[in-house]
Amino acid sequence: MSANPSDENPLQPPWLNAPPVDEYPYEESHDLRVGPKLHPTLDGLLPYVGVWRGRGRGGFPTIEDFDFAQEIRISHDGRPFLFYESRAWILDDQSRPVRPAGREVGWWRPVLSGDRATDELEALMMSPTGIMELYIGKRTGTQIEFATDAVVRTSTAKEVTAGARLFGIVEGALLYAQEMAGMGHALSPHLSARLIRVAG
Repeated sequence: MSANPSDENPLQPPWLNAPPVDEYPYEESHDLRVGPKLHPTLDGLLPYVGVWRGRGRGGFPTIEDFDFAQEIRISHDGRPFLFYESRAWILDDQSRPVRPAGREVGWWRPVLSGDRATDELEALMMSPTGIMELYIGKRTGTQIEFATDAVVRTSTAKEVTAGARLFGIVEGALLYAQEMAGMGHALSPHLSARLIRVAG
C-alpha cells in the first residue's frame, strides 16, 4: 500500500489534503496614497478611484419615482483594471433609510493599443437580480459615456434589454445618469446621483 493516496487513486488531486493557506496576500486600495501603485494604463481613470457617497433620484415608466442614497467604491490592485462596487438604499421624505436597494459589482478596463491605454473603455457590471451588462465606452477628460454592447439575464430576472451610463467628475464630485430599456419601454431615464468623495 502506497503512503501517497494519489498513487492509489489518480483522480484524487494532490491539493486535497494540503495544509490551509494564509489570507489573500495582495492588497487592493481605493486610496492612491497607500497600497499598490496604480497601473499606468489607468492614469486617465485616476480621478474616479476612491469611496463616494451621496444622494440620487430614480424612476422608470413602470415604477414610481424614489429617492436613494448610495455608496460607490472604486479600487485597484495594481493591475490594468478598476473594481467597481455600489450599494444603495431607499430614503423616505425625511432622508431616513427605508430599505436596501440596488447593488452592483463590476470592472472597468481601458482598451489598449500595444501597452498604452486609449480613450475607449470596457465595463462589466453585474447585479444580484440576475442581470449582467457589458458596456463599451469612451473617456473624454473626466467624463465617461457607456452604452451596452450586450445584456445577459437569468430566467427569473426582469426584462432589461439595453442601458446607457454617463459618469463625470464635476467640481470634485462624482455625478452620473443612467438610462435603461426593458419591460416594453425604450431607453428611459432610470437613475441619477451626485456623490462626494469620503475616502481615497
